Amino acid sequence: MLPHRLKISLVASFILLAFTVKAQNFDGPVPYMAAITSAQEDMNKKYMAYLSASAHGKRLKKVEKLRQQALESINQSESKVLELPAFNGDQSLKQSAIKHIKFCYKIFNDDYANIVNMEEIAEQSFDEMQAYLLLKEKTKEKLKEANNAYEAAYNAFAKKNNVQIIESKSELSEKMEKVGALNQYHDKIYLLFFKCNWQDAKLVEAISNKKVTEIEQRRNALAQYANEGIAALAAIKPFDGDASLIGACKQALLFYKKTAENDVLKLTDFYLKEENFEKMKKAFEAKSESDRTNQDIDAFNKGVKEINAAVNAFNQTTGVLNSARAGVVDAWNATEKSFIDTHMPYFKK
Repeated sequence: MLPHRLKISLVASFILLAFTVKAQNFDGPVPYMAAITSAQEDMNKKYMAYLSASAHGKRLKKVEKLRQQALESINQSESKVLELPAFNGDQSLKQSAIKHIKFCYKIFNDDYANIVNMEEIAEQSFDEMQAYLLLKEKTKEKLKEANNAYEAAYNAFAKKNNVQIIESKSELSEKMEKVGALNQYHDKIYLLFFKCNWQDAKLVEAISNKKVTEIEQRRNALAQYANEGIAALAAIKPFDGDASLIGACKQALLFYKKTAENDVLKLTDFYLKEENFEKMKKAFEAKSESDRTNQDIDAFNKGVKEINAAVNAFNQTTGVLNSARAGVVDAWNATEKSFIDTHMPYFKK
């Protein structure tokens, strides 16, 4: 007896099959398997629409409606599978499909809700951002594991019913695979940028508060992160031949490196000069005019001249730094948007 043949499209998150069969009277395992798959097709499309919308520059809360639509579609998929009969008394594939659908619902209802909530606080610290991206990655892994389990059950049913699986990829499955690869690639580079960007913000805060000890700590940390990031970027290959994200990140890290290793030292030097001047000024003003010598007056006037020059240099340095800082961040944001728009598949359902 020759085996039945069934064409299957394998994906990273959900099972997508090439058949769309609606008949409820099944004369063989192939149309039955296709009907099981067809019942899950819409939830896969809704999932892809959600990923596509959230990836193209939209915060998750703005596309919350799409997540709710995905949840509704998952419920509808479960209802469709529940309506299907067993195949010759065999409930195994139907039960596996229902188990898979229920798991997907839990992921979208619980895990993705946590991801939406964490997005609000992710930018507050590097640890929060790392935890946020890790949760996204873990969620993707859980979906992949669920997919693998369902795929195994699907293949076991096929083998038991003498169905030969011919693997192929649909357009949707290819898009979903690219989404996973793109997110992983982007997040790896983004963390290198964010770590320095966040540390630089803390450095600016310390400078504004004139906390010299904290400035030195933040400066050293920024220099370390920038150098580590530049080294890490050297090992990352372009994505589909596109090295733009690597380039934008490297330019930002080179700025942070220069800031930490050179420019900030000029600022801390000013604070030391300012501190010394304030001590001299206090001592000068503590003397009565009759007690002040010509040497005291000359020294004070010289100090005033030097501190005024130092203030001008400080303002010039901070102005240049602020302008350059805004430039590298704007360049990163523009490159990141262009990179995502170029490589992230668009999908509407």
